[in-house]
Amino acid sequence: MIYLDYNATTPCDPRVVEAMLPFFSEFFANPSSLHRPGQEARRAIERARSTIASFLGAKEEEVIFTSGGTESSNLAIRGVAQALRKKGTHLVTSAIEHHAVLNVFRSLEKEGFSVTYLPVDANGIVHPEELKKALRPDTILVSIMHANNETGVLEPIADLARVAHEGGAIFHTDAVQTVGKIPIDVTVLGVDLLSASAHKFYGPKGVGFLYIRKGTPIAPQILGGHHERGKRAGTENVPGIIGMAKACEIAQEEMGEEARRVGALRDMLEQGLEERVPDIHIVSRNVPRLYNTSLVLVAYVEGESLLLNLDFEGICVSSGSACTSSSLEPSHVLLACGYPHELAHGSIRFSLGKWTKEEEIFRVVAVFPKIVEKLRAISPFSKGR
Repeated sequence: MIYLDYNATTPCDPRVVEAMLPFFSEFFANPSSLHRPGQEARRAIERARSTIASFLGAKEEEVIFTSGGTESSNLAIRGVAQALRKKGTHLVTSAIEHHAVLNVFRSLEKEGFSVTYLPVDANGIVHPEELKKALRPDTILVSIMHANNETGVLEPIADLARVAHEGGAIFHTDAVQTVGKIPIDVTVLGVDLLSASAHKFYGPKGVGFLYIRKGTPIAPQILGGHHERGKRAGTENVPGIIGMAKACEIAQEEMGEEARRVGALRDMLEQGLEERVPDIHIVSRNVPRLYNTSLVLVAYVEGESLLLNLDFEGICVSSGSACTSSSLEPSHVLLACGYPHELAHGSIRFSLGKWTKEEEIFRVVAVFPKIVEKLRAISPFSKGR
């Protein structure tokens, strides 16, 4: 199997698994218990919190543990909206956010909030000027993702956060695709809230964190005990938290070299496909983007057909399209960038990672053109071209 879907999830680093194992058995106690085993678990959590805070350039008390990126973004967006509702009911996000963010805003619209969805340019970039025009006296929150999960494009978060603050709004960023891949300093970014998920950077599933800048008003969304400084009730996932902190340590040490190695493989893949497959387009190739991500549009074929044929060859990728029971919709990200429906349907996302090898790229470059040729031969879209 050739796995090129690292943006969807990553395998746990063996060193992460090793760090977690004692906390399933030997150090299993509830960290809220006052007895010695419970306090040993508590100390382990706080050491992990310190590690992650240092990784972000944050204070320990500004890191809250959650079940993952979706919960973190829900807590950030709904928490601020509810905490500041008396101040204002206008919220701002972008048209290309992950559904873990977009669906929160759509839910808040049903509750009486007003939401502005910022447009993007042809490369999928949100421009600060657009944000400035959208701000109103009653704007309380702006949420823009750090990097898009489909295109890998990096947004100008520091500039966007500055504009939001000048307008009196709190700023949140969904950094699920960037934490562990590129250096992040919350002070440099200037964000008030930042979401992350461990399984995107070789940690375990089911655990994540939310950075909450000290003094940021936020209403808890899970009620119960006084866990996580009253921000998120529920017994902490101790093994997961330990594994996430270990994944941060490893990323701190290795991300620079991984960026160079994986970036070279991604460039090799793109060059090979462009040389061998006519009528393809690499999305946002000439703007800042994640070094591991390549979104390829293939004219005259559908992304799902490409994905399934690659799977038959043992190659795992993602399609930008979403298949539902009633219809086949192209990527909302590509449509927001201005791509026509027929081209947006033919999207394939390659996302490389720690265990991607050069010989695997050679294999993909050899197989992909044959699949495209076969599919175009039977596609009604390719007739007469």
